[in-house]
Amino acid sequence: MIQVLNLALPFFGLIFIGFLCGKLKKLPDAGLAWMNFFIVYVSLPALFFRILSRTPFEQLARVDFICATALATSLAFAASFAIGYFARRGNIREATLVAVAGGFGNVGYMGPGLALATVGPEAAAPVALIFSFDALLVFATVPTLIAIGGKAETPPLKVASQALRGIVTNPLLLSAAVGVLAAAFRIEPPVAVERLLDFLQVSAAPCALFALGVTVALRPMASLPREVPPIVGVKLVLHPLLVLLLLPLFGSFDPRWINTAVLMAALPPALTAYVFARQYNAWIEEASGSILIGTMASILTLTAVMYFVQVGAIAR
Repeated sequence: MIQVLNLALPFFGLIFIGFLCGKLKKLPDAGLAWMNFFIVYVSLPALFFRILSRTPFEQLARVDFICATALATSLAFAASFAIGYFARRGNIREATLVAVAGGFGNVGYMGPGLALATVGPEAAAPVALIFSFDALLVFATVPTLIAIGGKAETPPLKVASQALRGIVTNPLLLSAAVGVLAAAFRIEPPVAVERLLDFLQVSAAPCALFALGVTVALRPMASLPREVPPIVGVKLVLHPLLVLLLLPLFGSFDPRWINTAVLMAALPPALTAYVFARQYNAWIEEASGSILIGTMASILTLTAVMYFVQVGAIAR
C-alpha cells in the first residue's frame, strides 16, 4: 500500500499545490491561459508522439481493444446523459454537458503519467488508443447532440462541419496521428529533436496537473447540483467496471493492457467538461463543481484501483 501511495500522492499533490496557489494568489487568468496553451499545444502533443512513435505498429491496430473501451465510454456517456436529462428536465444541451463530465475522464492531463508510473512502459499503447478514440467520440458527439437539442446558434450542418474541423485540428489527435505514421514507417527524429521532445514530454504531467488545480480553484461552486454525485459515481465506479466486464467479451488481452484500461476509466472528469460548458454557455458552474468533486473523490477511488493493479487483483 505504501508503494501505491508513493505513486498516487505526487499526482494529487501537484493538483493540490495548484489549487492552493489558485486560492492564495490572485493573478490574471491570462497566465493560466498561456500555461494551458503550452500543455495542450506543445507538451502533451510531444508526449503522445513519443508514446506512439516508439510503440510497435501492430499494437496500435487492436480494433478489439478499441471497440471494447470505446463502448464502455459510450455507455458511461449515455448513462450520464440520462441522469442529466431527467435532472435538467429534458434540456438536451445541459444533459449533453452532464454526459461529458460523467463519460469523459482526464485521459489527457492525468492518464499518461499515472498509467506509465503504475503499469510501466507497456501502458503506452493502450493509453494512446484510449485517449485518441475517446476524444474522437466526445468531440463528434457533443456538437451533434447540441444541434439536435435545437438550441444551437448555428445550423446543424455548420455545427457538424465545426465538429469535424475541431477533430482534424486537435493538436493531441494530430500528434497521435503523426506518431502512428512514425511507428508504421519506423521514422526516428534527429538526435536534437529527440532531446527537445524529451524536455517537453517530461514537463507535460506536472504542468497539466498544476494547471488543473489552479483551474478548479478559480471556478468556485456555490451549491452542489443534484446530478453531480450520481455522474461522479458513473465516472469513478461504473466506467471502470464496464471496461472490466467488456474487455473479455471482445478478445484476449495482455493483463497490462487490461490494468491500463481500467485505470484510465477510473480517472475523474476532464477539464473538457468545463471547456464545452463555456463554449455553449450552459452548466458552467456545475461543470466546475463536477470536476472538483470528482477529483476529490478520486483520491480514494483511483488510489484503490491503483492498489488493485499493483497486487494483481484486476488482471495478472
